[in-house]
Amino acid sequence: MNIEAELLKENITLDPQFFEYVKRYKEHLKKWNKIHNLTGAKKEELMDKFIYDAVYPVSFLPKVKSILDIGTGAGFPGMILAFALPETEVILCEPLQKRASFLQFIKADLHLKNVTVANCRVEELTPRPIELVTSRAVTDTKMLMQLSQPFLTQGSKLLFYKGERVFEEVDTSLKHQIIQTQNRHYLVIDV
Repeated sequence: MNIEAELLKENITLDPQFFEYVKRYKEHLKKWNKIHNLTGAKKEELMDKFIYDAVYPVSFLPKVKSILDIGTGAGFPGMILAFALPETEVILCEPLQKRASFLQFIKADLHLKNVTVANCRVEELTPRPIELVTSRAVTDTKMLMQLSQPFLTQGSKLLFYKGERVFEEVDTSLKHQIIQTQNRHYLVIDV
C-alpha cells in the first residue's frame, strides 16, 4: 500500500513532513518490534494499513487543540495523528512500559513538541478538558465513554476506531455518526 497515493484518492493532503515522520517511525517500529513485540503489525504492508487507518479521520474531523488517545499501544492512532496535526497537543496514554518507552523514543527522535507520553492507565491521569478523545482496539464503547468522562467538556468529541460490532455497541440516543470505510468504522460521538 502506498499511503500517500491512498490518501490522495480520498482527497486527503498532508504536509510532506508527515510522510518523513512515518518513514522514520516505521524504521524504528520494525527494529523495536523484533525485540519488544510492540504490535502485531510486523510487516510493512500491515503497518501501512494501520497508519492509513489511523490518519484517515483527518478527512472528516474539525480542527482541535487537544487529543487524548487512550491505550495508544505502539502509536495507533495517537502518534500518527500527532504527525498529521503538528499544531494539536496530543497526549498518548499507554500503561505498558515497553510501549510507552517506544513512544517516548519516537517523540525524542522526531523532536515532536506536540506529544506527551503518559505511562499510566487513563484512570490515573489528572482530569482536564480535552477536545477529542480517541481510542482503537481497547474496550467496548460503553467502557470507553466511562474512561473518557473526566476529560470531556461541552463541545468535546469522542472518536473510536471500531469494527462491525460498532452497530451493536452504540447507544442510539447519543448524538453520533458512524463513518464507514472498507476496513474500519469510525464512531464519532458529540458531547
